[in-house]
Amino acid sequence: MDDKTIIKSTSMSEEYRNTNVQTDIGAQGIIENDKNNKKPKGERSFDEPAPFTEPEELYELLIKKIKEYHPSEDFSMIRKAYEVAAMQHKDQKRRSGEPYIIHPLCVGIILAELEMDKETIAAALLHDVVEDTGMSLDEIEKMFGKDVAHLVDGVTKLTQLNYDKDKIEMQAENLRKMFVAMAKDIRVVLIKLADRLHNLRTLQYQSSEKQIEKARETLDIYSPIADRLGISKLKIELDDLSLKYLKPDVYYDLAEKIALKKDVREEFIANIVREVSAQMKEAGINAQVVGRVKHFFSIYKKMVNQQKTLDQIYDLFAVRILVNSVKDCYAALGVIHELYKPIPGRFKDYIAMPKPNMYQSLHTTLIGKHGTPFEIQIRTYEMHKIAEYGIAAHWKYKESGSGKKADSAEDEKMSWLRQVLEWQKDADDSKEFLNMVKSDFNLFTDEVFCFTPTGDVKHLPMGSTPIDFAYSIHSAVGNKMVGARVNGKLVPIDYKIQNGDQISIITSQNSKGPSRDWLSIVKSTQAKNKINAWFKSELKEVNIVRGKETLEKYCKQKGISYSDVTKPEYVEGVLRRYALKDWNSVLASVGHGGLKESQVIGKLIETKNKILKKNISDEEILKANQTEASDITNPTVKKNSKGGIIVKGIHDVAVRYAHCCNPVPGDEIVGFVTRGRGITVHRTDCINMMNLPDDERIRMIEAEWQATDASSETYSTEIKIYCNNRIGMVVDISKVFTEEKIDITSINLKTAKNGTGTMILTFDIHGKDELAKVTAKLRNVEGVIDIGRTAG
Repeated sequence: MDDKTIIKSTSMSEEYRNTNVQTDIGAQGIIENDKNNKKPKGERSFDEPAPFTEPEELYELLIKKIKEYHPSEDFSMIRKAYEVAAMQHKDQKRRSGEPYIIHPLCVGIILAELEMDKETIAAALLHDVVEDTGMSLDEIEKMFGKDVAHLVDGVTKLTQLNYDKDKIEMQAENLRKMFVAMAKDIRVVLIKLADRLHNLRTLQYQSSEKQIEKARETLDIYSPIADRLGISKLKIELDDLSLKYLKPDVYYDLAEKIALKKDVREEFIANIVREVSAQMKEAGINAQVVGRVKHFFSIYKKMVNQQKTLDQIYDLFAVRILVNSVKDCYAALGVIHELYKPIPGRFKDYIAMPKPNMYQSLHTTLIGKHGTPFEIQIRTYEMHKIAEYGIAAHWKYKESGSGKKADSAEDEKMSWLRQVLEWQKDADDSKEFLNMVKSDFNLFTDEVFCFTPTGDVKHLPMGSTPIDFAYSIHSAVGNKMVGARVNGKLVPIDYKIQNGDQISIITSQNSKGPSRDWLSIVKSTQAKNKINAWFKSELKEVNIVRGKETLEKYCKQKGISYSDVTKPEYVEGVLRRYALKDWNSVLASVGHGGLKESQVIGKLIETKNKILKKNISDEEILKANQTEASDITNPTVKKNSKGGIIVKGIHDVAVRYAHCCNPVPGDEIVGFVTRGRGITVHRTDCINMMNLPDDERIRMIEAEWQATDASSETYSTEIKIYCNNRIGMVVDISKVFTEEKIDITSINLKTAKNGTGTMILTFDIHGKDELAKVTAKLRNVEGVIDIGRTAG
């Protein structure tokens, strides 16, 4: 137990502070710093084994946590989920060396601290079994019901990446999945947030590149989502752990400087707590008073935004007063302002004007008796619970778990999600969507609040203009805007809105619409998106013509018949893939650069191949067979051929496997009639099949795998491993194949100047299940970035 970094923290439970569950942050406490190596004392180096709590002990802690808030005494579902997960993960270990089951258990504990329902916690325990083991979603549904299966499926889909796309495309697609999943059931994303938090707690076992990548992704996406959902318990720790890996010098410098005067600061806070408690008691206000040092990321954010050093930051300390009612909040504020001198302009009333995530509190910054500034936050116990747990505090589920219903406050809290889903529909380009989300989620952007003429409050990013305000009301107001009044006076359209401004927009039906110059003036992502949408709509006809010309030119260069691939049944696949309403929208998107012509034509050909595979006519089979001078038996009868392959309509013909894509049992396959060589079997996603000229496609023929003894035959396959170039990488990769008793028949290595490498391995396996198993193990090898199969 002595090989730990012990932190006094209120952000998560203090009952488990070992590596796999510790709250390793500086949020509410002081890290003892080792000045020689700039690491917190007790932090382990990468190659040391990880001490861990026994799984059964963690399970007991999980049940204890649930019993603290859940009225039920029946925990059989959670026990069963734990036992199933432990069995499925029994041979798996994390990079730290600890049993893999510890990870889902810790995710479950985090969710129990958020007081989530039993279905959510059961799904958390099972969240990796579909992806990492042989268990199917149907089995989960039979054992635990549709609700748990739905949650596991949702988390699994968020985890699965499409490695055929570039990095930006992958990240954008996963964002799209996440927001759609949130709209269907918010619990899916709560599991994902808990999963990310535990992964950050054990991030020291990953490579430095992976640490930076995960920390940046957390600050860009996950932490802002936790903030939008109002879950400060998660957000604070996600922020601080991300800062630790993104800016280690800043993190440890803050830790060291705050630790230097630890005793003085603790005494300062203790004195304020005593003074405030005494005054509350004297005023007859029943209050709980606690003090803390602000968490590291909050301090760092102020240093960046205000361009100040640590010594220049006003409110390193915060005192929180919890009372029973809103009336007591304002009464306590009066007592505090009598006791200490408030700093002008540093008072915020979030009770009267809640934040968009429904956070409520009174904030006031004061000068202590020795001239030291500090902040006091005053809120009710109910407000405090909402601030800590956010949407998890009040999201209501029916007893069956099959339905969910939010009250009006929670519905308002999710309004930002509806906005993001609108962006998803409007943004044709993945990079555009990704940039919109990251810009809107920017944690370093402060807010201003202003009022409509009727007194409604609007929250906008700091630096917003009347144009931003107009588009926050409605796109029609922004598009017809010709001027604005602030507090009754005419202002230029680039006026910077101040807190408390009352704004009225002047519109005209004669307005010709927004100017492109507005894009450089507005601050909010919402305004930029709506202005761009207007220009896309106005120029749609021009873009449609340009898009069609672009596609026709591309098809001509590639020898593809444009009219053949743009049939209505093939177009449907493109519309579904890119969530567009009609073919003109696709053409317009290509015309203004939102979609690449290669993307659209590639999807059309893929859809066409799938439809042709399902609907091969008797005439095509006859023609293909005549080309090969083979005998026709009955075109509708399936005959057995080599190695468990069934080829439709062909009898006694040689069958071989294509070396370009190396199909194995379990892959979707298609036959191709090769002159003088019989039938060659390809994967349906083989590049050579997808790019066949039209006059060759008639030689494709339906084929499928026949159920055979899995141990009777092996099949050659090939994978590409993208990895960091480090000593011992080849040995570690080979070890996985040795453990699985798989022979590597060839290996090809290439290294790049950026320190990465590509490894192409050919080996023999029995089928796709075996391939999935070995691939899953390879992904756990340190330094492996990505794995994909060759496809022609």
